[in-house]
Amino acid sequence: MVPTISRISTAFCAANRHRPSPSPRLIRYNNPAMSHHTFTLPKLNSRNLPWPVHWPDLFGADRPLILEIGFGQGHMLLHLAQQHPDSNIVGLEISNRCLVRAEERIVKRSLHNVRVIHAPAETALNHLFAPDSLSEVHINFPDPWFKSRHEHRRLMQRSTVDVIINRLKPGARLYLATDIIEYAEMSAELLAETPQLDNVLDTPWTSAVPGRTPTKYEQKARREGRDCYFFIYQRNDQPGPAIPVIKEMVMPHVVLESPLSFEAIQDAFEPIEHNEPDLHINVQYVYQGKRALLFETHVKEPTIDQRVALNLLTRDTPGELTLQLSMLGHPRPTAGVHAAANLIADWLLSLHPDTRIIKRKTRSTED
Repeated sequence: MVPTISRISTAFCAANRHRPSPSPRLIRYNNPAMSHHTFTLPKLNSRNLPWPVHWPDLFGADRPLILEIGFGQGHMLLHLAQQHPDSNIVGLEISNRCLVRAEERIVKRSLHNVRVIHAPAETALNHLFAPDSLSEVHINFPDPWFKSRHEHRRLMQRSTVDVIINRLKPGARLYLATDIIEYAEMSAELLAETPQLDNVLDTPWTSAVPGRTPTKYEQKARREGRDCYFFIYQRNDQPGPAIPVIKEMVMPHVVLESPLSFEAIQDAFEPIEHNEPDLHINVQYVYQGKRALLFETHVKEPTIDQRVALNLLTRDTPGELTLQLSMLGHPRPTAGVHAAANLIADWLLSLHPDTRIIKRKTRSTED
């Protein structure tokens, strides 16, 4: 059976795990004097926010910005919002269940100074936050990812710490908690090798922080007899690595002329894979519609992992085709997506000697 656009694989839809956008929840103030006021709690993710975000616009107020990475059940996040009413609190999480639960609690408690975002830490730090924008960063009990094949997922590594340094204001603090001694030792070594951060404690870590609100995971660890290790570091004035915000690019766009039919192109297709140290592209499938071919493509970059659709469309002029990024799945045009468009365009050129590029608006692979 010939794959058609109406039969796009469920893997494509499942892989784009950013959340749907139902009607925003309305939060009502408990104060009777404010009962006529409401504010919306939008469903936010790294795909539907500007790069970078202008946080005063999102919160409606210009206040210090506090970030929790991986808020889990949300106990610490809500505590931060209540303890810092004059700050804007942002929580990052990749679990939909945790996001929904946190949103419900935010609504119930009428906390207007907190927002939760569906985003991996690497994506949010590199794309959403500007340099010198954060007053605090909290990382509570991150997954250690000790297996060698999962090492790239580990949060506490040099590349992530460097971007955190860049995003912290001078005097801002980084808080880290773990219940795994090996992770504590690894983190202590990493932080000690970071001259832009000063240890607030007299020791590499402490077993307790006075006044700290324990997370649900921390309570479980204590009940099971596991020690916890807490770090507090402060950003000093030493210059850090220059890591600008990775901004969205223009949409890739290629116009071709080819004598080949869609059927001929689809028959010639085999998966196309391209690997570089910081880029993986896999053009996995092609689907045919009446006036288009859809190339299902996986693009993995250091800061963002996307499954996108690139459409090859017929134009009014016979024999002319346009290759462009589909809006299916709310993709963001990055350097990797441009590279994927170039990869497909070059493959199309190789199919027939009379195929030619009329216009190419993509970032060159040499840029």
